[in-house]
Amino acid sequence: MSKINCIITGIGGYVPDYILTNEELSRMVDTNDEWIMTRVGIKERHILVEEGLGTSYMARKAAKQLMQKTGADPDTIDAVIVATSTADYTFPSTASIVVGKLGLKNAFAFDFWGACCGFLYSLDVASTMIQSGRYKRYKDRSTCPLFGDGAAAMLLEGTEEENIGVMDSYLRSDGKGLPFLHLKAGGSVCPPSHFTVDHRLHYLYQEGRTVFRYAVTNMSNDCALIAERNGLNKDNIDWVVPHQANMRIIEAVAKRLELPMEQVMVNIEHYGNTSAATIPLAIWDNESKLKKGDNMIFTAFGAGFVHGASYYKWAYDPVRSDK
Repeated sequence: MSKINCIITGIGGYVPDYILTNEELSRMVDTNDEWIMTRVGIKERHILVEEGLGTSYMARKAAKQLMQKTGADPDTIDAVIVATSTADYTFPSTASIVVGKLGLKNAFAFDFWGACCGFLYSLDVASTMIQSGRYKRYKDRSTCPLFGDGAAAMLLEGTEEENIGVMDSYLRSDGKGLPFLHLKAGGSVCPPSHFTVDHRLHYLYQEGRTVFRYAVTNMSNDCALIAERNGLNKDNIDWVVPHQANMRIIEAVAKRLELPMEQVMVNIEHYGNTSAATIPLAIWDNESKLKKGDNMIFTAFGAGFVHGASYYKWAYDPVRSDK
């Protein structure tokens, strides 16, 4: 039996209409445009402001665009994975809500909690599922808004074509990050209560300098490792698609690989950090620039700490970027 490879055959995306600029943000908290741009490179971010809407809404919008672009038959979708740290509810899963809203009749669904590495982890899981031969098509919604809201949807399928699709991945969790990046309340250790709400314990806590240092080191090392063991270098890497958390981290990764920034997909200035959605949203923004056979490295770092890199060989020639 021929080996089955996992390939991306389409991508969709969605960001809310409302844009929160640095100028407006400076009227809400003690910050300013120069400080934000100098340290992280974010100019604006999209925010979902409509009451009663959450992650499943954005995932649904991205998925509908994807299905329209690819012409995929909803009845042929075998599985749906939602990579998120901001689920609609504790239960049911956001993925099950998406399946119901899209009317997918033959798909099982589950959420994947991998923080900012959610896309890399779920891509690896989906790739293994497809390579097993039990599943033909799967949709991945990467939606994890921390500093900006957005969603991306990818259609993954199997192919017997050689040397294409997911080629290699290196994924790690080191468990060192709990003190430096977490939500203090809301789980079984510290359940929600009047005290946790009154003391604002349901907001993201981050020690920025420590997280920055770990992110630069791990993302750079992971990319170098995945490149070395696959014979990749500055001459044959076409694109690097990094997690969009901080412009200085992105530049450090490019420098480690000796690649010009023109070969690095960046959209942090306009979207901010959308966590698990950053990599697929960057691909969505740049889909028209890709060509079949392009060598790509994806890399991310997130709470845990979790980190990793994947080597992907692009599988199709887009006609145009249709948003």
